[in-house]
Amino acid sequence: MQKTKPTIYIIGAGAIGKTLAVFLKQQGKDIVLLRGHIDNKPACVENIEVQLSKDEIIREEITLSCISNYPAFDGIVVLANKAYGNLSIAERLRNKVRNSPLVILQNGLNVELPFTDHKFSHVYRGVLFTTCQSLAENSVKFRPVTASPIGIISGNEKTLHAIVDQLNNPNLQFISTLNIHSVAWTKTIINCVFNSICPLLETDNGIFHSNRNALTIAKRIIDECVIIASLKNIHLNSEEILEKLLLISRSSDGQLISTYQDIINKRKTEIESFNFAITGIADLLQKKELVTETRLLGELIQIKSELTSGSV
Repeated sequence: MQKTKPTIYIIGAGAIGKTLAVFLKQQGKDIVLLRGHIDNKPACVENIEVQLSKDEIIREEITLSCISNYPAFDGIVVLANKAYGNLSIAERLRNKVRNSPLVILQNGLNVELPFTDHKFSHVYRGVLFTTCQSLAENSVKFRPVTASPIGIISGNEKTLHAIVDQLNNPNLQFISTLNIHSVAWTKTIINCVFNSICPLLETDNGIFHSNRNALTIAKRIIDECVIIASLKNIHLNSEEILEKLLLISRSSDGQLISTYQDIINKRKTEIESFNFAITGIADLLQKKELVTETRLLGELIQIKSELTSGSV
């Protein structure tokens, strides 16, 4: 990170990628937004807008390109793509990133493994506490919840603080943490609740602060997952996680969770990184019986996704 103003390459032109690109461009940063799954397409400039509220919309012209258009990346590489694409992206980036830091802005467990397995030397992990919903092709509705932590998978504190300084902005705030694995588990457990219950009920994120029965189910899922976390030496408090869940529910009332958006748009979901990631760990620990409801909700989401997409 020799330059005082490094180029920030954001891989993943979905809702969160577009939102971050607009916010950073507004701050005067050098931004390139890269499609995560499309190559060999010329770069173009697109007008993207982010709706903060009914009366506040931010618009910026963003350069949109492809990974294949760059022989190497010199700057900060941020992953805002869907986590199930990480293995393919790791293979495509392996000889392009070199010494540039890679920042994974994805929720879920073990999303960094394709990059550590491919021996990337500077990997940082972010956990997003925000909600985004696409309104149209280049229009996104954004709601902040609280600052999103970034921590070290492989790297050093000096680079971590430099990354946070470059990515932090007034609308989508980032902070550094040295305890990113506990944060990742906490947010994954919260996602196990939102990303299964909301799509199954076909409702928005506000359900948990407004419906006692939905909140009761959420508590049961949290309790199951916290036990599995403890068996992996990640010690979490169920009540604290529930409070964070309610904060997100209130902050994003009326907003649709990403899995529900994916099902509506007949896209693959990320349920493997949430419910199935935790149940998979339980299976390896031979504690399958401890996560029956978490597993059932994940399986129902999988079936709902397949039925909606017509793949069964």
